[in-house]
Amino acid sequence: MADVTRVAVLSDTHAPRFWKSCPPAVADHLDGADLILHAGDVCVPSVLDELTAFAPVHAVLGNNDGADVAAWGAGVADELRLTVAGVRIAMLHDSGPASGRLPRLRARFPDTDLVVFGHSHIPWNEESGGFRVFNPGSPTDKRRQPHGTMGLLTLNDGRVTSAEIVAVTP
Repeated sequence: MADVTRVAVLSDTHAPRFWKSCPPAVADHLDGADLILHAGDVCVPSVLDELTAFAPVHAVLGNNDGADVAAWGAGVADELRLTVAGVRIAMLHDSGPASGRLPRLRARFPDTDLVVFGHSHIPWNEESGGFRVFNPGSPTDKRRQPHGTMGLLTLNDGRVTSAEIVAVTP
C-alpha cells in the first residue's frame, strides 16, 4: 500500500496584523491535510494552535517570531528536518537571495529531497533532478504578488508527486 500524505504549506501569516483568524479559503485547503508545515513568521502562537485543529503542525522560527512562538512546542527552531512518506524534508525561514537558490540549498541540504522556506512572501516552486525548493508565499500579506498564496504537496513513497501553489485571495 502506498504511503501517500497530503501536506499543506504556509508561511508568513504575520498574525495578528494580517491573520486575524484562519481565512476561509485557507481552511478549505487545510481540510483533509495530513500534515501542515509552517515556514515561519507566525508571529503569535495562537496561529499554530488554530492550525492544529486541522492536522499536526511542524514549524520553524521566522525573523518576526519571538520566544512565545519558540515556546509553542518541540520542533519549532530555526531549521527543521523531518521525513514524511519517505520524503526527506528540510525547512527554514530565510533561504537567501533568489539567484542561485536551488544549487545553494542543494549544497546546504545534500541529504534532502525537498526544502521548504518562506520569508520573501514570493511563491517559489523549482525542481531539478529530484530536488525541490518550495516557498508557499503568504496567504495574508501578498506584498507585490497578485494573490495571497499557500502550498499543497502530495508525498508518496519517497517522492513529491504533486507540488502546487494555490491562490487564496482574489
